[in-house]
Amino acid sequence: MHTRDYQALDRAHYLHPFTDFKALGEEGSRIIERAEGVYIHDSDGNRILDGMAGLWCVNLGYGREELVAAATEQMRELPYYNSFFKTAHPPAVRLAETLCRLAPAHINHVFFTGSGSEANDTVLRMVRRYWALKGQPDKQWVISRENAYHGSTVAGMSLGGMAPMHAQGGPPVPKIAHVRQPYWFQEGRFQEGRSGDGERQDPDAFGRECAAALEAKILELGEEQVAAFIAEPVQGAGGAIIPPASYWPAVKAVLAKYDILLVVDEVICGFGRLGEWFGSDHYDLAPDLMPIAKGLSSGYLPIGGVLVGDRVAETLIEEGGEFFHGFTYSGHPVCAAVALKNLELLQAEGVVARVREELGPYLASRWKALEAHPLVGEARSLGLIGALELVDPASGERFDASRGVGTLCRDLCFAGGLVMRSVGDTMIISPPLVISREEIDELIAKARTALDDTLARLADSITDHQEESHA
Repeated sequence: MHTRDYQALDRAHYLHPFTDFKALGEEGSRIIERAEGVYIHDSDGNRILDGMAGLWCVNLGYGREELVAAATEQMRELPYYNSFFKTAHPPAVRLAETLCRLAPAHINHVFFTGSGSEANDTVLRMVRRYWALKGQPDKQWVISRENAYHGSTVAGMSLGGMAPMHAQGGPPVPKIAHVRQPYWFQEGRFQEGRSGDGERQDPDAFGRECAAALEAKILELGEEQVAAFIAEPVQGAGGAIIPPASYWPAVKAVLAKYDILLVVDEVICGFGRLGEWFGSDHYDLAPDLMPIAKGLSSGYLPIGGVLVGDRVAETLIEEGGEFFHGFTYSGHPVCAAVALKNLELLQAEGVVARVREELGPYLASRWKALEAHPLVGEARSLGLIGALELVDPASGERFDASRGVGTLCRDLCFAGGLVMRSVGDTMIISPPLVISREEIDELIAKARTALDDTLARLADSITDHQEESHA
């Protein structure tokens, strides 16, 4: 079949996630046929460097035969059985043990799900069940952050703080509140009311300010009503938002003061993305619950879970009786076998240490150099995650959203052989953890070309507008 044939079938039958169905049907989907290493190939023969590791998940890269073999062997031995009815199977048991060995020392249990969204649904159930068992059933409020992403199921969307998702039906799960995000470039560069005079606000002061907003929300709701705070170590889908150094220590102090559970969503940051096994390791957090997914299997098969800290697990086990929650595919044997092999390879090949000691610092130095480009207001990175903030070269301020500058840059990236995602006018990357220095150089070169092309297109549009005005 040719590209146009696939596009016709796609248009006729396939409703894509997070998509304007009509607009995509008119434009036509890009058809990806195969992949290897850090590259994907479309049906028109184009080779594209995947700067997003699929969707933040293909940590070991494409074409790993060891993962294919693990799936094949397990399918022959036990393709499926559930974990209900007092049963278990070796892959899930071994994966649980491995995960708890890699997790922070106070985490010794895991509940398996099929995705990160399901993991966060599970978190909500566990948090409220925990406090009910502790004799505090009124502790039901969960505080999240504006612009946070915790999945797109009903509970995941409600926990997240993305306004467009809430606008389509509103957050239906009650007793979920949101506080400001630690997004220094967008919300903290200038002190309130003083953006016109160019006086910059200290990032650490802004980080403490965001933690103070959390404390204010706890007091507003009533500490006896607040069950948990949920946040990603680094906000991924929100725009690769790296918090100021002061933020997490201040947040930890607030939560300890009021005895509120900490949920650290590791769906994106887990399994090496920040140069540690978990983002919680990088920021020295001790979460009570850690949702996981994506890099757990390098995206080869769908699997997620919740790593459960001892104080929550012991209460659920010793005092909870039957926990009426679970999924048909919890701990699916083939998915678990692939995830287990994925973790073995990450360890055997020293991937996480290499991100921390070599690739992360190398990307940081090359990425930061892009800040010299006229379109870039900030270039930030941590481990193998990065963001570029696109700004008007004349003013250094954001473009009007209606101009769609980020979308233009993203499309020019694709045309130039690079996947780089746009979140508004923030360009983000999250490449496979096995990317080489040479491939990082290629990524940087293609990103710079896309920035140049975007700037040229913007200049052309201004010229065209001026000519129309004088006509």
